Amino acid sequence: MEFEFVEGFEKSRLKSLLDHLGEIEDPRDTWRVMHPLREILFLVVCGTICDCEDYELIADWGEERIDFLRRYLPYEHGVPCRRWLTILMNRIEPALFAAASTAWVREAWPDKADFVAIDGKTLRRSHDHTGGKHALHLVSAYATTGRLVLGQEAVPDKANEISAIPALIERLGANGGMSGAVISIDAIATNATIAQTILDQRADYLLAVKANQPTLRAEIEAYFKDAPQTVLETLVDHDKGHGRVEERVVCVADDTGWLASDRRFPGELRLPGAQCLIRVDAKAWMPGKTRSETRYFISSATLDAKTAAAAVRGHWLVENGLHWVLDVVFNEDQSRLRKGHGAHNMAVVRHFALNLVRSLNDKKSLRRRRKNAMMSVTYLESILGSLAR
Repeated sequence: MEFEFVEGFEKSRLKSLLDHLGEIEDPRDTWRVMHPLREILFLVVCGTICDCEDYELIADWGEERIDFLRRYLPYEHGVPCRRWLTILMNRIEPALFAAASTAWVREAWPDKADFVAIDGKTLRRSHDHTGGKHALHLVSAYATTGRLVLGQEAVPDKANEISAIPALIERLGANGGMSGAVISIDAIATNATIAQTILDQRADYLLAVKANQPTLRAEIEAYFKDAPQTVLETLVDHDKGHGRVEERVVCVADDTGWLASDRRFPGELRLPGAQCLIRVDAKAWMPGKTRSETRYFISSATLDAKTAAAAVRGHWLVENGLHWVLDVVFNEDQSRLRKGHGAHNMAVVRHFALNLVRSLNDKKSLRRRRKNAMMSVTYLESILGSLAR
């Protein structure tokens, strides 16, 4: 019997997950379908949660846990074998799957998108030299406060992240999905087009200014050098851990009128709606060495020093909160899926799984949670979430 939703209860994440998986278009002829697409996707998501890293292990897990799966969907013909899982996951349209992922996150966690970091990651073993296929590069949006993957967009072959970022922002921002959020992106996205795309979604940008914009960086650097301290708001922050001590001095200035001046030269970068400039002086002391650097940012949000420090620091959580976890806990860089859409679709599955595994409120590590879910269907149920939190 299919999972029944009890009227009167708030919609559960599991019910929402099944609904959104059921909306994805099946590329197969209806009369040939033995394993409905929703059953396949639910199996793959559950298997991935349960520490299965390839289709063979997912199929084996499904055979052992068929009674559990049938609590929620019929599985009249059992579960497909590794070969059929491979074929079907290669054929699903990734854009539809990614859109379902974004819609599910928005419904299950409606209040998490306050600070959003956008960054890219390459799936290193997804290349196919024989077929002339480059490794898949995905740009992902990560809610740094809620520690959630909000969505992802593939970078087309022979292109860079700039081509994928606007599409991702527009998808996330549909129906007010990014309204009020501060979206941070590294210096590759520091251009007027992406800044305006963010503003069009009623969000604010926080963009790094680096050597790829030498004139703008030099002007901001000179501004902070000459500005009187009375117009700057400063915060000093200290951090200690992993064998090092770090000090960050964050300065914020809201004098940005000169950036939009008509006296600027034609062709100079003008970011629409700029409201504040940020300088971060970071110094780290480690055994036997000291490291220091200065970073500059520009934002359309009116930020005080404390909020700016949190936003800047939060951006780098995408590295250890998402990319590192996918590599170390989910072993993503070792995946050898190279044919069809398999690599892209399984990347989306890992994002589904990571959001669910991380949502459980206990003291176990993510790795232990995956192992425990594999051993206990009760623990797996708690990860899937029978009732919304």
